[in-house]
Amino acid sequence: MVVTDPGDPDVVALLEGHLSFAAEHSPPEDVHALDLDGLRDPSITFLAARRDGVLLGVGALKVLDPTHGELKSMHTLAASRGSGVGAALVRRLLDEARALGLERVSLETGSMEAFAPARRMYARAGFVACEPFGDYNPSRNSTFMTLDLSPDAR
Repeated sequence: MVVTDPGDPDVVALLEGHLSFAAEHSPPEDVHALDLDGLRDPSITFLAARRDGVLLGVGALKVLDPTHGELKSMHTLAASRGSGVGAALVRRLLDEARALGLERVSLETGSMEAFAPARRMYARAGFVACEPFGDYNPSRNSTFMTLDLSPDAR
């Protein structure tokens, strides 16, 4: 997994699939995926997972404040789902969060059945349900999760 430009052509194609997936399974007001400009924000570390040069998945860490980050734009190529690519991206992004001194990482994902595999993956990584954070509002279509990275949590 490497930090990469979200504007790489294969990444753009995967991100378009990510946005289409979100739009297919969520009402417009509950699609919180970032566009290309949003992913290029200086507060974001954007990673791509590749095997033999083939893009398998992407994910990002957005720093919300000096102690809190958010996982964003997690998406794995359909053919790679269930192979551990998403979990590896989460682990690498959590390593980045720790290196930045963040004490908590949160995320928003869909509450619909299409997002159940993602929710299970996050739970296996130690994320637990939480209240909306940042600029999010409560929604029956969103599941909010968080992971405590503070030294006391270890």
